[in-house]
Amino acid sequence: MLTPPARGFSPIEFERRTDRAQRQMADLRVDALLLSTEPEVRYFTGFHSQFWESPTRPWFTIVPLTGKPIAVIPEIGESGMAKTWIEDIRTWPAPRPQDDGVSLLVTALAGLSRRFGRIGVPMGHESILRMPLADFTRLRDKLPGVEIVDASPLIHDLRNIKSEQEIAKIHYVCQLTSDAFEALPKSLRTGQSERQNCQRLRIDLLHRGADNSPYLIAGSGPGGYDSIIMGPTDRIINKGDVLIIDTGTVYDGYFCDFDRNYAFGTPDDALRRAHDVVYQATDAGIAAARPGATCADLAAAMWRVLENGGALGNDVGRLGHGLGMQLTEGPSHRPGDHTILQPGMVLTIEPGMAFAPGKSMVHEENIVIREHGAELLSRRAPAEMPVIE
Repeated sequence: MLTPPARGFSPIEFERRTDRAQRQMADLRVDALLLSTEPEVRYFTGFHSQFWESPTRPWFTIVPLTGKPIAVIPEIGESGMAKTWIEDIRTWPAPRPQDDGVSLLVTALAGLSRRFGRIGVPMGHESILRMPLADFTRLRDKLPGVEIVDASPLIHDLRNIKSEQEIAKIHYVCQLTSDAFEALPKSLRTGQSERQNCQRLRIDLLHRGADNSPYLIAGSGPGGYDSIIMGPTDRIINKGDVLIIDTGTVYDGYFCDFDRNYAFGTPDDALRRAHDVVYQATDAGIAAARPGATCADLAAAMWRVLENGGALGNDVGRLGHGLGMQLTEGPSHRPGDHTILQPGMVLTIEPGMAFAPGKSMVHEENIVIREHGAELLSRRAPAEMPVIE
């Protein structure tokens, strides 16, 4: 039985995150970071709540150039935030559409020491603004003389490098999910739908200790599948089909993200060859994942194997990505992404290819970059695709 890591983090973890941020903020010449999304707020405060599923109320965290973060949140969250390391908690009776925290934000930001006259907000790739655009415009208008600049690179750089406590949570959920995938062949059935087969996996994951499995997709078809983002569907699995299941399962707010393929009956030569190719491409990606290499290097190493193996193309646009508090994080393994790999980065290795018209094969594992190279967090899939008789 796996032993789960302790939930949450010590105040020292948040102090280190804030210190790293503040050193980079000085380089970016910003007086504060203004954050409004669940991962960023949780990253700096430890506030972990399912209430983010409700879009009614905005939530904010301010990271000043010096000192501890400030929470500007709806009253309903005050008691929860008070259990974190945050001391300065400012609230309003949300929802209040006429002024949903804007005045409080203006007061908090205007009260900070002004050294640069700039505030950083994540505005780049893979960022969102979780507040009404009209409110953001009003906030900006109420801060005359303050420049709003993009802090996305700073946030990406911080969150790309995981602490050992973060890695332990991801490793745990990867191992738990590996156990479930290895046990799955005993419960897979022909004559039942993708949805029915996947439901049993989700139930097993919860029994094993996962908090949730919000991302559990599947695709199936005779001799291959054409899509892995639309299922599980009610399509009935028959002899001769192959089934891919890809799951993002969560423990204490941290994801795993990897897949497994299963053949129903002996796979034909084309399918077996495609599985061999993506498996070898995964090995190539893992071998290339070393400090100093770039994401583009990983993509090139995997694509060489796929291309030599007869790949007709890849419609995903990348061959893996970052992983952590979100199912997919930056960077991306693709040509043109020259992010340099560093120890502590958690990544997926995900080569996929079309091996015949309308037929695809994908494989995925999760790794962490160490000084010596890649270390598997998921348990390596068998070299031969499991066969369900």
